Amino acid sequence: MARTSTYLNFLGSTEEAFTQYAGVFGTEVLGPIQRFGDLPSEVLPPTVTDEELTKVMHVELPILGGHIIMGTDMLASMGHDLRVGNNTTINLECDSREEADRLFLALSEGGSEMAEMAEMPWGYYWGVVLDRFSIRWMLTVPLES
Repeated sequence: MARTSTYLNFLGSTEEAFTQYAGVFGTEVLGPIQRFGDLPSEVLPPTVTDEELTKVMHVELPILGGHIIMGTDMLASMGHDLRVGNNTTINLECDSREEADRLFLALSEGGSEMAEMAEMPWGYYWGVVLDRFSIRWMLTVPLES
């Protein structure tokens, strides 16, 4: 695997949390913060509000020992519901689709709440599964891989 990171979900406070974490760890956000409004309008449901378009779709911050935390705001208009079990995810950035598919299949055994592996408009082959131990895993591969 190319990199393992931790993905954190928030209800509208991602930017505030990552500003706090940057101060705590003395680091800076990697790259620009991506917002829901940066996505092409045709991939967003019509229920997304103008305020939600300003919310964080993706942000990355190095913390200790090369570990990266990532974050997003969950959107009520998209049916997102923040709760223990979906607020923290282990993100596996795989080297190939084959590796991602193999890991997804193995982690899915006895699992639930799956988003099958598929190409996403933000440039990744992506999927999510809650394994049989209630641990949430996200698998990603850049589309150019």
